[in-house]
Amino acid sequence: MQINPGAAEFPHRQIAAQLKAQVRRGDWGPGERLPSIPAIAEMFGVAKQTVQRAVDQLRVEGILITKPGSGTYVRGTRRRLNRLSRGRYGGFRGYHTDLAARYRQQLVSVGHAPAPAEVADAFGVSDGTNLLCRRHLVRTDDSPVEVGASWFLPRDTAGTSLERTEAFGRPLYQEAEEATGRRYVSATDTISARQPSREEAETLQIRPDTPVLHLLHVAYDAHRKPIEVSQATWPGPMTTLTEEYKIPGPTPDPEPDPGLILG
Repeated sequence: MQINPGAAEFPHRQIAAQLKAQVRRGDWGPGERLPSIPAIAEMFGVAKQTVQRAVDQLRVEGILITKPGSGTYVRGTRRRLNRLSRGRYGGFRGYHTDLAARYRQQLVSVGHAPAPAEVADAFGVSDGTNLLCRRHLVRTDDSPVEVGASWFLPRDTAGTSLERTEAFGRPLYQEAEEATGRRYVSATDTISARQPSREEAETLQIRPDTPVLHLLHVAYDAHRKPIEVSQATWPGPMTTLTEEYKIPGPTPDPEPDPGLILG
């Protein structure tokens, strides 16, 4: 391991590139602990602060994770983001079995809370209007990968199972359809990138400067009235978006109208 002092790239970036290459080669596998900061500094012949900057860069990129009092570890493989649109509802209006096998969703809280601006806009109510909110956390074996919330109008959920702090053993939208008597017919997804809130960073175990991907999902009934507005937030660097879709074939040119052909 060495750096090139004559290179234009900063030493910590050179170190980060070499550590990243070692992870890609499999020198350190997912969940494996790296040597200590002083040990890596000695390998490269640089100050500990330089190595710390390299490690911080790789943490932001989602490659490494630091556990206080334990050390720096290789983060697990990237999570494929597949809960957009059709992925949430499945091919047969139910959970995808692979999602259930790979991710564990934990219900965190159920209660009325002031609606954030984007949720209020989707429902067409004023900012801060009290709505029913069901908050959840999704984990893999090694770390949390999603924080989210599902919002409903209180008039739709009063006295129903949606107000209870319990998991239903089936997709939430199926429970909501039965509780509200309204069927999910269409939905829109809006995804954006931003910095996390302090609470999101703490829950997802990421640095405050690590970008996150944020999804706003609005589900409508047959009259284009929103039934549910849900939010989901993922650590950006370790989340990939994959969508598979058909590409239509070329359409043949229409036959010219004989009446428009000039002799």
